[in-house]
Amino acid sequence: MLEFIRNHQRLAQVILLIFIVPSFAFVGLESYSHFQDGADAVAKVDGQTISKQELDNAQREQIDRFRQMLGPQFDQKMVDTPEFKQGVLENLITQRLMAAEVASKHLTVSDQTLQQAIMNIPGLRTADGKFDSERYKSALAAQGMTPAMYEARLRQDMLMQQVNGTIRFSSFVPQQVAARISDIGAQEREVQELVFKATDYLPQVKVTDEALKEFYNKHSAQFTIPEQVTAEYVILDPDTVASKIAVSDADIKSYYDQNASRYSTPEQRRASHILITVGKDASDADKSAAKAKAEAILAQVRGNPGSFGKLAKENSQDPGSAVNGGDLGFFSKGMMVKPFEETAFKLKKGEISDLVQSDFGYHIITVTGIKPETVKPLADVRKEIATDIKKQLLSKKYAEMAEIFSNTVYEQAESLKPVADKLNLKIHKVSGLTREPNPALGADSPVNNPKFLQAIFSEDATRNKRNSEAVEVAPQVMIAGHVAEYQPVAVRPYDEVKAAIQARVRQDEAVKLAQKAGEEKLAKLKESGDASGFSPSKMVSRAKSYGLGNEALASVMKADASKLPAYAGTTYPLQGYAIYRINKVVTPQNVSKERRQAEQQQLSQITAQQEMAAYINLLKKKYKVEMLKQPEKPAEPAAADEKK
Repeated sequence: MLEFIRNHQRLAQVILLIFIVPSFAFVGLESYSHFQDGADAVAKVDGQTISKQELDNAQREQIDRFRQMLGPQFDQKMVDTPEFKQGVLENLITQRLMAAEVASKHLTVSDQTLQQAIMNIPGLRTADGKFDSERYKSALAAQGMTPAMYEARLRQDMLMQQVNGTIRFSSFVPQQVAARISDIGAQEREVQELVFKATDYLPQVKVTDEALKEFYNKHSAQFTIPEQVTAEYVILDPDTVASKIAVSDADIKSYYDQNASRYSTPEQRRASHILITVGKDASDADKSAAKAKAEAILAQVRGNPGSFGKLAKENSQDPGSAVNGGDLGFFSKGMMVKPFEETAFKLKKGEISDLVQSDFGYHIITVTGIKPETVKPLADVRKEIATDIKKQLLSKKYAEMAEIFSNTVYEQAESLKPVADKLNLKIHKVSGLTREPNPALGADSPVNNPKFLQAIFSEDATRNKRNSEAVEVAPQVMIAGHVAEYQPVAVRPYDEVKAAIQARVRQDEAVKLAQKAGEEKLAKLKESGDASGFSPSKMVSRAKSYGLGNEALASVMKADASKLPAYAGTTYPLQGYAIYRINKVVTPQNVSKERRQAEQQQLSQITAQQEMAAYINLLKKKYKVEMLKQPEKPAEPAAADEKK
């Protein structure tokens, strides 16, 4: 029990995680904000608006979940898209629709049901099985919530689950249908391949200059050079800011004195105990019996102190420590219940206490080890303190410098030199920037950030030659640029790409000849059934293609195999044509029962998702959904003639 108390802080963190996991899995995002109305509304559901602030909050919440789930694998690019923002908005709309339906159906969750759901949350019961209301309140308080707030949120969640579950859990796929789909998925076909390579037909291809120029004119977009800039830029980052912060010896000494506890390790005690349990609400008779038993054991311990561990194993009712002879390990103040702690820190090493009563019962305590308090000298932590002080001052200093940075970039817009001089920044230069990030520059490079690229390719920066907007591309990292040279979108000259066009046109014509020859052969094979010229046979299935391309595999598996041999033909872009001879169809008969059940369950889940999507569409019509603003899309590149 005492070990449970010592680990309480760590366990509380686990409990909090349990609390904040959203149970309404279909929506995937939580938003229990009050409905708002205003000019910044992005959508309206049943007459109630969804504000831009709500959408922004939901996006941040989802991004935080991705960061927690993916850790270092998280890539900001995957959420910086209109599709992501649209998905978040759709989830918010779904929540509103479900809430409207809940209200329309007058659904309720009884107080008893709500209470039972809370009591079933893991980690909220004491050792004797009782619900610990204090732990419940503390766990919520750590998340900035009151029981009333959490219970209202949970009740709303459970109401939505009623609607959600009615649709999702009523969906099923008949066993015969699932088995048929399973058989189709597992089916194997024995095939042979006859390939008509485009390269074999290249000698027959003749192309004219007119054909090449026609291709060039029709596909000019393939030969464009994207607009590019050579830019100068300045960066304000944490290293630059930190270099402007000076920390004196007096500052370090003052910080050390004010935070002495951070650089000291408090006294620790190691103790063993024997516990005879008795509850706070036990009868007087039970308390007397427990005390008498504890006194008897204490007498044995005093008579033979060396038997403490043996007696603890035989008599202690603290299961966590009894197996270890009562050993609780080292602990500091604040980790044990107060009566136990006060006694343990008064005893000398090897001394045995009188009976100590706590809420758990009666303890017999002996101290087996003492670690005195230790304090790190200032010299040992000087560098650490200087770093901590800089970190504390960094945000304020960054805010000050960022304001100067932004204002100067805007006000002295003809050059970056004023801001570089004012903040002592270095002016960098980069060539070959395009609107799309360049992998060669590195994903983490500030000049490769989509926000900076959008700013540097703005009309004001490219056409008017003014400084770009100062943008924050990462936490406490700000960048601004100035276009030194701008190259608009251009089309490569015909002579420059003529050789590549010729090769492409010849290849396309060769593929057409190969396809024509292959289709003629296919028609004859369907009549004759001749197998000459085909490769050795191989078994393929939807799960195992064995070198067949997706289109080829699809044509093989879709081919009518009611009469064998059957044939299928596929064109391979830029490569040629292939004919497939299907000799045998095999459906595995030894599919396990477990696999059948798993596949049926997967099909049921897919069907449930489809039915839920259809249900949400019906709700959209019932409650009228209006899209007031669409999520922002990336800026489109300007046309070549607009840039010239």
